[in-house]
Amino acid sequence: MSWIWTTTRALAARSDATVAGPRKILLVCMGNICRSPTAEEVLRVKARAVGLEMHFDSAGTEGYHVGDPPDPRSVRHAGLRGYDLSRLRARRVTNEDFTEFDLILAADHVNLRALRTRGPSEHLHKLALMLGEDELPDPYYGEATDFDLVLDLIEKRADSLVRLWLEAN
Repeated sequence: MSWIWTTTRALAARSDATVAGPRKILLVCMGNICRSPTAEEVLRVKARAVGLEMHFDSAGTEGYHVGDPPDPRSVRHAGLRGYDLSRLRARRVTNEDFTEFDLILAADHVNLRALRTRGPSEHLHKLALMLGEDELPDPYYGEATDFDLVLDLIEKRADSLVRLWLEAN
């Protein structure tokens, strides 16, 4: 949490008074069909609910599923909690993402390393783990309960991030 807080405060201190925190946030996992699209939509819904005007997107470090919708299990479990993932489509992280986004949150250390390897050095300060110091487990090869656990973790983290960003405004 401290890294996100530091980044939010640094962005708030910029001379551009319209920037009171990160405005464009990219969520990243490996294939962009389970964790990152779920996090994208949960953050979008929670930020919008408190009146924060922010842009969220998601991408994968790999191109396995480019153009595909999120995993049907992710869609189903998210839908049971009121999140609609149906319009989202997988894409791969691009070089432009490093300049376009204020904050890039990776699901786990493997994807964080991939981003650090690909990203230009002047943008590496934007990279962090979605859950702070912990990894977000990949439910892809798991059971239904694994998709629920991912949603639980994302919702909890989203609540804390949205509160933090709201305070920064």
